Amino acid sequence: MADATEIRLPSYDLTGKVALVTGATSGLGRRFSLILAKAGARVAITGRRVERLETLKAEIEAMGGTAFPIALDVTDTKSIKDCVDATEKALGPLDILVNNAGMNVQALPADVTPEGFDTMFDTNVRGAFFMAQAVGRSMIARGQGGRIINIASIGAHSVLPGLTIYCMTKAAVAMMTRSLGKEWARHQINVNAMCPGFIETELNSEWFSTEGGQKQIKSWPRRRLGVEEDLDGTLLLLASDHGRFITGALFTVDDGQSL
Repeated sequence: MADATEIRLPSYDLTGKVALVTGATSGLGRRFSLILAKAGARVAITGRRVERLETLKAEIEAMGGTAFPIALDVTDTKSIKDCVDATEKALGPLDILVNNAGMNVQALPADVTPEGFDTMFDTNVRGAFFMAQAVGRSMIARGQGGRIINIASIGAHSVLPGLTIYCMTKAAVAMMTRSLGKEWARHQINVNAMCPGFIETELNSEWFSTEGGQKQIKSWPRRRLGVEEDLDGTLLLLASDHGRFITGALFTVDDGQSL
């Protein structure tokens, strides 16, 4: 047992770490990139809209950080490999992956098309797995461990009307997280997932300004919509030394929305 005078608090400082964020062009991915850079990590910011990545790079550099923008299509395994290789060549070996890229095609179950179904699974499940695999392989080869943070949803464990296929994909991400957490524990790779509730972003702000959206907000215990910074603490917990004893865990961060 350590003497009280020897107690040292774990640090959120990520100086010297290299992180990669998928889906960084907007919303949560953009916020995650800014927070990791603010904490000291060198961050590869990835996505399809390269012009937005350049804007984000300028923001990160303006606050004294380092960002490496690179185009990435998570549905293309060659694009994934090229992205990981380019990141490690530019910034060094990866320590942190934030597996954030995802999408939704909203439709009632009776109206879901095979194309819409495949698009969601290709991005949200297949893309997330092969992204984790590519980074995991690098971490295993390096032998220094690492952090993989998958972005799931409260839809992984709660029914969200009109979002059946989306919920199915996020349930798959949740189980992937638990499985990889066990498979890669011996390699000192911590694999965890955040399951956010409804967070206001540019993709959903229009809906939540409607009568139906306002009714949904009023159905939650605290009758409020989350904001992007509400996930900062959980992100830093899982990316830093604070989370060294956590793997295979699913963190519901939803202000009680799923209760």
